[in-house]
Amino acid sequence: MKKYIMVIGCLFCCVPLLAQVKTKAKPRHVAGLALISGKGIYEKYCLTCHQADGGGVPNMNPPLIKTSYVLGNKIRLIKVVLNGFSENVDIDGESYSNVMPSHDFLKDQEIAAVLTYVRKNFTNKAGPVTAAQVKAVRATNKKKA
Repeated sequence: MKKYIMVIGCLFCCVPLLAQVKTKAKPRHVAGLALISGKGIYEKYCLTCHQADGGGVPNMNPPLIKTSYVLGNKIRLIKVVLNGFSENVDIDGESYSNVMPSHDFLKDQEIAAVLTYVRKNFTNKAGPVTAAQVKAVRATNKKKA
């Protein structure tokens, strides 16, 4: 009888603890979700060329740290992700020669998330990019094609 009481007592004590362990904290707001998924997208598609610290590779892949492309016009930045680069590009007085492929296969929300991540990390302090902005640029690109 004492064994049953001890087992039942352990269950009453342990079950609430296990429930707490399995429960994940939910993000407080959507912007936090964008940063989380943006980081994952960056790690999957951007990190190889632009490096873990966003520093890029001299004369090949531009840095994402406080450049005019990252901190400046959002439309230009969105176009870079959608269209890529096939020629040398000058950014803030430096020339970069590596081809950047188009990432137009990413969804609008994914592009917005990764660009928001880049604009808010690597010591950057710029505003978010929205899926609506990406959608508008994508629509303009299709009209020109």
